[in-house]
Amino acid sequence: MNYVQLIQETLDFIDENIMEEITVEELANKAGFSTYHYYRVFASFVGMPVMEYITRRKLQFALNDLRNGKKVLEIAFTYGFETHAGFTKAFKKSFGYPPSFYRIHAPISMPQRINLLKLMENRTGGVLMQPRIMEREAFKIVGYEFKTTLRNNAHSRDIPAFWEKCNIEGKESKLYETQQPPRHGEYGVCVNTNMESDEFSYVLGVEVTDFQTALDEMYQLDIPAATYAVFTTPPVKDEEFVASIKGTWKYILEEWFPSSGYEIDDTKLDFEFYDERCHPWEYDKFMMEIHVPIKKVASKGQ
Repeated sequence: MNYVQLIQETLDFIDENIMEEITVEELANKAGFSTYHYYRVFASFVGMPVMEYITRRKLQFALNDLRNGKKVLEIAFTYGFETHAGFTKAFKKSFGYPPSFYRIHAPISMPQRINLLKLMENRTGGVLMQPRIMEREAFKIVGYEFKTTLRNNAHSRDIPAFWEKCNIEGKESKLYETQQPPRHGEYGVCVNTNMESDEFSYVLGVEVTDFQTALDEMYQLDIPAATYAVFTTPPVKDEEFVASIKGTWKYILEEWFPSSGYEIDDTKLDFEFYDERCHPWEYDKFMMEIHVPIKKVASKGQ
């Protein structure tokens, strides 16, 4: 009897019936197991109880609907959540960050089919992208602000175009000439997020010791002290760089966070950091860093 294949078939069944009420008994019958045995086998292979998994998959599909413009309450009812607050609470409990954080950073796409064999390989020796955990004191950024929106996934196109525009117009060079940053590197930070209007600002800037030399046209931003999980994107050729950044964000949100023991510290700011490792005249392959503010998941009862 191929247990992996039998459990895989029930994973596929969950996806195919994601809007329906699904019970452990129904899945056990499909696998040909007793309920108790199925529950044990499923948890062993997938790494979580079956009902927790079903809730998580419903949330993944629900979020895809949310980002495509459906109303939160409509989505909540569709997937079995009674209120907006209940949906948000369940999402943050399951993934470690609120839906708004995912909406900004993850590309719009239907949840990928779960491949149980691949999942098991990752847990038993596959290559996983592990971050370094670091404390960083508060610091300051001076840069240029660009206002964009999540609607129609516009931000995923507009932000790379904004970087290109800053380069063409000499704004990046002006930052270095006028601000004399203590370290080389450009920061990309999302601020002033309004989830009601789907709008937010993106700041491209450099680190400064103070704001005294900031020009009127420049944006001033204080980054508070925080504990960060720092991910480095895999080294890739220039033409693959944007895809590697998106892929790293997808890994962080969909694979690392849910099993990390951490949750997003949403009182802080996440940012991307681009240093000399992005210079084509110095490196044949590019990489950058993603800094995500984190805190330990609170123990039950706290």
